[in-house]
Amino acid sequence: MARNNWHLPWEQYVETLKPHERPMMPGSPATPDHSWPMRIQYALTGLLVAMVGSLGNAAVTANIQNLQGSLGITITEAAWLPVVFVMTNACMNLILVKFRMQYGLRLFTQIFLGAFVLVCAAHLFVDNYQSTLLVRAIAGMAGAGLSSLGFLYIIQAFPAAHRLKGLIIGIGLASFAVPISRLVMPGLLQLGDWRAFYLFELGLCLVAWGAVQVVKLPPSERLRVFDRLDFLTFALFAPGVALLCAALGLGRIVWWTQAAWIGWALIGSVILLTAAFLVEHNRKNPLINIRWLTGPDLLRLFGAILLIRIVLSEQTSGAVGFLTVVGLGPDQLHGLFVVILLSMIAGTLVSAFTLNMEKLNKPIAIALALIAVGAWIDSHSTVLTRPAQLYFSQALIAFASAMFIGPALMIGIVKVLTQGKQNLISFIVMFSVLQNVGGLAGSALTGTLQILREKYHSNQLAAGISALDPQVALRLRQLSGAYASTITDPALANAEGAVLLGRQVTQQANVLAYNDVFLIIAVISALGSAWVTVTHLRPRWKARRDAKNNNNADAAVQSAAVAAAD
Repeated sequence: MARNNWHLPWEQYVETLKPHERPMMPGSPATPDHSWPMRIQYALTGLLVAMVGSLGNAAVTANIQNLQGSLGITITEAAWLPVVFVMTNACMNLILVKFRMQYGLRLFTQIFLGAFVLVCAAHLFVDNYQSTLLVRAIAGMAGAGLSSLGFLYIIQAFPAAHRLKGLIIGIGLASFAVPISRLVMPGLLQLGDWRAFYLFELGLCLVAWGAVQVVKLPPSERLRVFDRLDFLTFALFAPGVALLCAALGLGRIVWWTQAAWIGWALIGSVILLTAAFLVEHNRKNPLINIRWLTGPDLLRLFGAILLIRIVLSEQTSGAVGFLTVVGLGPDQLHGLFVVILLSMIAGTLVSAFTLNMEKLNKPIAIALALIAVGAWIDSHSTVLTRPAQLYFSQALIAFASAMFIGPALMIGIVKVLTQGKQNLISFIVMFSVLQNVGGLAGSALTGTLQILREKYHSNQLAAGISALDPQVALRLRQLSGAYASTITDPALANAEGAVLLGRQVTQQANVLAYNDVFLIIAVISALGSAWVTVTHLRPRWKARRDAKNNNNADAAVQSAAVAAAD
């Protein structure tokens, strides 16, 4: 479709579109048959916008200790920086979809790209914790809009016959930000600390802004869709999700039973979310269709998504935490994250190009099985394990993380298309919330289990150490001998040796704790894979059983007819 038709009123423009070029719903752009050069431009723009929207949070999450030192804040204060991003990001889709429907894509693009440019620029001028926290919260809102925008651009890059592949690739782009940030951040931090990264992010954002001004999305239909009760629902739902994110993100740091505000946050979250769901349950045209979302098929889907997001913390929190415990820094993990990035790209492409709409549960079961295998391999780690020994297991997990998300999204979209397009907002909101909250829940679970198991193993190891044991005495002499050239007092040297032995015991306890966590994740993933497999095969088993019963009934009727004839 020629771009010079885009200035026409929607009613006239839509008449020029072929059936497959029309948008699926209001607020989504038309998908005209572009030339291949234009498709490449859309693909590159979508990739750029998606990276801009997710790279900043990935960088903060991956380098939180460095940022903590830069700002001079405590561990607890630093933990709020990625959490506040998720708090604002998780629930923005509740109104973003309707915003696009009512006000159109052009205003949507200008607002959220402009807001992100301001956020990136603001980072260069803030030098205290409070302003950084505010900027990260605004970045969460802007990032939600950019993720949607990048997705819409990627869709334009694919012809109608392959549009579902574009959908899966578009939704998987955001996951690439974590390994990319791990690869680029060490060099940027050495170049000019966090200011160098903020300049890099601002430059990317300005390039993306220029790209979307040149490569514009096709027009979309606009309708008046906002209702006053939508804002009441948002006013209840958003703080409810925010309180839940705060509890999950900070619980293992301030410890669940030691900080009273964790309990109050969970209580407030339950009250606010229940109130929001009650408001929606009684609406004629709900923003969140509770009755539809609580159908058995969707509940199983949401359970699978939440399960996978939790077990994927084996990579994002578990493996990285383990390698930190054994004394490795960011520069020594480059090779591992190159493997992870390549595996994610491979998983996304395999998911897109092997898509089978009749067997959407199958890749989810396979992904869980791969995570189980990778976590089981990692559960045999020792203090001598290095990144090279984790390449294969982490490649499996990275491949699985990219492989599951497309089919999971497609299951929900099929439900939307077959059961009413008005449920699209409900599905997108729940999908986004589960992705965000599931990630926090996974990190909380992994961190909590690791701390508990480390205390257990520390007690067990310490109980077996006695100065009367000849092996322990020999080890203490070896360790204290390291100070022989600097400490002449034998008693002080022995004390320093005891300190070193204590550190080695703590390190060994942490390694054993991480192995326990990896094993637990492997078991959970294996059980999840079995559950999804049974769910996938049950309809086939039922169909075969019904067919066999029908055949037996037909045979009985025929036998009775023959007997009657005789």
